[in-house]
Amino acid sequence: MVKENTYDLIIIGSGPGGYVAAIRAGQLGLKTALIEESQLGGVCLNWGCIPTKALLRASEIKHLISVSKDFGIKVDNSSYDWKLIIDRSREVADKLSKGVKYLLKKNKIDVVNGHGKISGVGRVIVNDNLYTTSNIILATGARPKNVNGLLSDSKNIWSYKEAMIPDKKPESILVVGAGAIGIEFASFYSDFGTEVTVIEVQNHILPNEDIDISVFVRDKLEQEGIKILTNTKIKTITSLKDKIDAEFIMQDGTVHKEKYSKSIVSIGIEANIKNIGLETVDVKQENGRIITNHFGETSEKGIFAIGDITGAPWLAHKASHEGINAVNYIFNPKEVTNHKKIIPGCTYSRPQVASIGITEKKANELGVKVKIGVFPLHGNGKAIALGESNGFVKTIFNKDSGELIGAHMVGPEVTELISTYAIAMQLEATEMDLFNTVFPHPTVSEAIHESVLDAYDRAIHI
Repeated sequence: MVKENTYDLIIIGSGPGGYVAAIRAGQLGLKTALIEESQLGGVCLNWGCIPTKALLRASEIKHLISVSKDFGIKVDNSSYDWKLIIDRSREVADKLSKGVKYLLKKNKIDVVNGHGKISGVGRVIVNDNLYTTSNIILATGARPKNVNGLLSDSKNIWSYKEAMIPDKKPESILVVGAGAIGIEFASFYSDFGTEVTVIEVQNHILPNEDIDISVFVRDKLEQEGIKILTNTKIKTITSLKDKIDAEFIMQDGTVHKEKYSKSIVSIGIEANIKNIGLETVDVKQENGRIITNHFGETSEKGIFAIGDITGAPWLAHKASHEGINAVNYIFNPKEVTNHKKIIPGCTYSRPQVASIGITEKKANELGVKVKIGVFPLHGNGKAIALGESNGFVKTIFNKDSGELIGAHMVGPEVTELISTYAIAMQLEATEMDLFNTVFPHPTVSEAIHESVLDAYDRAIHI
């Protein structure tokens, strides 16, 4: 060891959990080091949340051009530049990564480049240098789950990373896994004319969503020409010179063989908990994740964990929230409350999907009596004016208490609208609170109000 530095806090990983935690620590005056072996912002900013949304925006614009005649606007001989679409996505990610660098500098955070590894309580090794601290936050994130026979070869079998930067658009593509990532890529490539097939081992696509949402989205994607096979298990994918051979087991047990230009494997993620020195401390783990309490504390005093390494839901905003919560606790445990943590989820496909709380199925499994309201967007004036009236809002209340326990949405910009429900649930709003909330007209958000009213047979526009 050739160098030693002492900090109030050391954070390993600069994704949306790590860098946000570092900024909060800087605001509180904690001397903080942030360790990152790759790019500031982590996977989300550089290879996930942000660049995929830039790609999906391009496909959205292409779709709008294709329907512009319905609005009286003629766009003849439109075309697109695939390289520029990919390049813009990378430019957006790069811009935000530079923004993170600026914010860290502004908040006087020491950024240490290299692989961080715990070496006992209060000790972190980076590039053979020793750093000491009273508190460590592990924010190392996750990586695509490796399954034998489905490993990315960076040529024809892609992970999400290769799927974002192809040199040319594939003629056909097999998407393995119909969660949010798989459906977003399916939507993007389909909008640009790629022949897309999606296979999912479970009964429904978007299996974590309310069943009504899953069924609706499947119907819309199939109308767009996407082939979807559920109850289907991948057997083998063989990468050849310029294509793949795929074998999958159908619901009836038969084996189906097909050729595709490329394949995207999106069957889940696994936490980055290997090679970070956990064997040198007493940090409890379970099923490949680190166990923490509400404040991010692990079983080892002075070591915290946030984000994907603590398990589902694997969402950037969850990691950021946990990072701030952990730092606040480190700074002054007496002033941090054990608040309710309600995490919305979003899928940015076309159509968009957003949800929060529990599904109708889960409520039934828990034995909760419910009142449910559903409002279709074809009854919403703004959605009709936008030409995007395919969708609905579903709201679930506890019948006995009136508590809002779940909301599920599909349609235009519902990923923005879901925050209304998030605030309502955080404030423990009842149906009466939402009844008496004035929603602006004309907005798609009025569908939220109508859905709430419908749960109590008071909807106006259906």
